[in-house]
Amino acid sequence: MLSVRFPRRRATFALGAAAVSAALLLSGCTAGDTAGGDAAALLTIPREDMGTFTQNFNPFSPNAAPMTQQAVYESMLVYNPADGSTVPWLAEEWTASDDGLSLTFTLRDGVKWSDGEPLTADDVVTTFDLQRELFEGSFAYLAGVEAADARTVVFTFAEAFSPALYEIGQQIIVPDHIWADQKDPAKFENEEPVGTGPFTEVSNFQAQSFDLLPNPEYWGEAKIPGIRMLAFAGNDGANLAAINGDVDWAPQYMPDIQKTYVDKDPEHRTYWFPPTGSEIHLQLNTTLPEFSDPDVRKALSMAIDREQVVEVGMSGYTEPADCTGLSGNYDEWRDPAVADACTWTERDLEGAAALLDAAGYVEGADGLRVTPEGEPFAFDISVGSTSTDWLSVANVISQNLEDIGVTATVDAPDWAAVVAGYETGEFESGIVWSDNAPTPFQYYRAVMGSSTVKPVGEQTFSNYHRFSDPRADELLARFAATADEAEQHDIVNQLQSIYDETAPVIPLFPGPEWGAYTDVRFTGWPTEENPYATLATRSPTTVLVLTTLEPVEN
Repeated sequence: MLSVRFPRRRATFALGAAAVSAALLLSGCTAGDTAGGDAAALLTIPREDMGTFTQNFNPFSPNAAPMTQQAVYESMLVYNPADGSTVPWLAEEWTASDDGLSLTFTLRDGVKWSDGEPLTADDVVTTFDLQRELFEGSFAYLAGVEAADARTVVFTFAEAFSPALYEIGQQIIVPDHIWADQKDPAKFENEEPVGTGPFTEVSNFQAQSFDLLPNPEYWGEAKIPGIRMLAFAGNDGANLAAINGDVDWAPQYMPDIQKTYVDKDPEHRTYWFPPTGSEIHLQLNTTLPEFSDPDVRKALSMAIDREQVVEVGMSGYTEPADCTGLSGNYDEWRDPAVADACTWTERDLEGAAALLDAAGYVEGADGLRVTPEGEPFAFDISVGSTSTDWLSVANVISQNLEDIGVTATVDAPDWAAVVAGYETGEFESGIVWSDNAPTPFQYYRAVMGSSTVKPVGEQTFSNYHRFSDPRADELLARFAATADEAEQHDIVNQLQSIYDETAPVIPLFPGPEWGAYTDVRFTGWPTEENPYATLATRSPTTVLVLTTLEPVEN
């Protein structure tokens, strides 16, 4: 469970060649230049949804600079959704008690913070105290966190909670000697961070670029000389930089990537978009009367042409979702009895019209539907203005809904405004992502669990649509209480049935994990044949890439 929950977006906005050149000029360099005149070049990465950077390396802040949680700070373990492996990181081992009421982590020996202080169990305790203080409801199942000795930390639970390992294990850890004395940790910008990660030294920080140089006390091995981040106000500019060879790593949506990127240098350029369990939804605010009826939600879903959504909006990089919510990386959890009988995720305009008629959303003489109160059945679809892929998806959906007399207008302010509306429940509908996790527990908790529901006006970081079902709560509690995989699969089958019955969200497609690279200057990238990590730069697995890459020898 990460401290910061901000959209894992492939932000996109028109940015011409002049703007790309300006970004590189403002950074004072090109991809081949280096900090301080060093001979070796830095790994250069675009950030496609930030026009400017702020020197804020607070891992608890939604405004943290890129790579804060991937290169500066680390977690006790790393779960890799690309191959399902779990990699020990700051912890070298962990054990669960027989009764499932505690987890004990043993920290790796010899780890130091970048200022030379040793990593200890007190750092872990302080981190979790801060997380729970700053984010109400975070780790609600924890009864206590205790340092048993300098390298041993014990987590106790109020009740058995089998998913805890990955939620606790992937929490970013901060140093007690820096953070325990912060009077307002939420606002601490942490301009010169002290971390355990491979790249902690901030250099050449400017509005459009900054460098992260190696941690002088790093416990592991990082072979590259550092990272250079470049700011772009949209995907188009970042894509142009990738096409021109100005960046090494391109972790953003790129239409027709084979032709526009790979074919420019097929010997050195590669892309890989593994499905990793993140389902993309049309999420409807169920606190609004028109979206509180599952038949209305299903009718809207039945009007959507998912084949068109995938081909037009997503350039054919993914596939349509079904009514389980488990498309993509959860195949072993999907119940064929549910998946094969899906109706409301298939396009059926007659069926959609019949459901709306029965619910009182009738069609007028002008072909437009009205609510039972006689008001036009019209709503906004909120999506960030920089996201050309999801904007295309929203536009396709808008056009599809016209076919049943429903007016859906695409509303596209910047992502910060969109997410603020999601988090407080002050939105009508939106294109929304879900988090990756080793099991579907986190997914169903976030779309159907009452523990994630907040009143409108109160901030939440999941379940923006504010839906819950008591039957799902009971099943989620049973899942958390058992470590028996067969029992967990049976519970997930029942959760799929409830999901199919209630349509808490409208699943669209499994979200690909974008990633492309050139190996002209660095080698050792993850691939489909060697999926030791994904190619995402905002993922827990990013650190695995940063510590595997090597400079190409000239």
